[in-house]
Amino acid sequence: MNIHEYQAKGLLKKFGVPVPEGAAAFTIDEVEKVIDRLGGPVWVVKAQIHAGGRGAGSFKEKPEIGGVRLAKSKEEAVGHAKAMLGNTLVTKQTGQSGKEVRRIYIEDGCAIGSELYLAILTDRATSQVTVVASTEGGMEIEEVAEKTPEKITRVAIDPLIGMTGFSARRIASGLGLEGSNLSSGIKLLKTLYRTYCELDATLLEINPLVVTQADDLVVLDAKMNFDDNALFRHPEIEKMRDEAEEDPSEIEAASYDLNYVKLDGTIGCMVNGAGLAMATMDIIKLYGQEPANFLDVGGSATTEKVTAAFKIILSDENVKGILVNIFGGIMRCDIIAEGVVEAAKEVNLSVPLVVRLEGTNVGEGKKILADSGLTIISGEDLGDAAKKIVEAVRG
Repeated sequence: MNIHEYQAKGLLKKFGVPVPEGAAAFTIDEVEKVIDRLGGPVWVVKAQIHAGGRGAGSFKEKPEIGGVRLAKSKEEAVGHAKAMLGNTLVTKQTGQSGKEVRRIYIEDGCAIGSELYLAILTDRATSQVTVVASTEGGMEIEEVAEKTPEKITRVAIDPLIGMTGFSARRIASGLGLEGSNLSSGIKLLKTLYRTYCELDATLLEINPLVVTQADDLVVLDAKMNFDDNALFRHPEIEKMRDEAEEDPSEIEAASYDLNYVKLDGTIGCMVNGAGLAMATMDIIKLYGQEPANFLDVGGSATTEKVTAAFKIILSDENVKGILVNIFGGIMRCDIIAEGVVEAAKEVNLSVPLVVRLEGTNVGEGKKILADSGLTIISGEDLGDAAKKIVEAVRG
């Protein structure tokens, strides 16, 4: 689950992390009240969307306006807010469709001395928490990694040991911190790591972490993602969910306990098991097409659940064909077949459909499909099924 910048900073502040004073606003009246309360003389007006690159982005309605603006008067700050609220911001991460700005974050200006990059994330390859630090704050970390990889410090933190003084000092040194800022940086790193662990975060990205002209460390921007499976322990964070920032199909899928992620391809996938779903997406790409989604129906799907999954896939207008790939272990192939047939009839299926079934009750499942009266292409194995759906879409 993602949250907005102002929400992330609110959580960090509770742990004692230094952040500028600020508040969110949803209307121009609220914007003016926040400006008056902060007092100025410099304010930063920030569009709040679940996407990075806001400062370098532009609004469809006013391309000259970016998503992060500096204001030196109340009138200027209000003007920026009016240009943002209700308009569509396009960044590298939103795609050309952009995202509508429904809330603004206004905070005190900061006298920046230098900008640093810091991120804490879960590294599934090593089963450890990894801290990524760089002196090149304010830039895309991918660009830094490509052009100047020597300016990136990576430190793995063993979760059984935690953030030691040695690890924190190594990271702080990688950030170029010296003197009093070195000790401040070590303290900040330990606090951030504790925050990350206690809140069950999967990402805590600070870009930039700034050293002010007064030689203080301040978190100027913050992005936090959380493990959905741990949200039952954090109801206060779950309440921060902004469904307006999420894909409606993904929200509907969650209501049926389906794991669905919308992608940009043309072949819809319905699979049981995350590993098999990833393999199915890979083989579609191998044969020259792109998957339109990741969709795992799980190991205990009902006919109703499969029908809902089918409808969600077809709600994507980019879908030109569907590949159903089921290995029946706990899941029964006849249940999947019944759901596929019911959904295909209900939505009046008009795109090619390839189904590969294997495992529990596979004979019954194949008979249900064959007797359905629908034009369903059978795949003998995964490779054969992927090849057939790609050919059908191209044809």
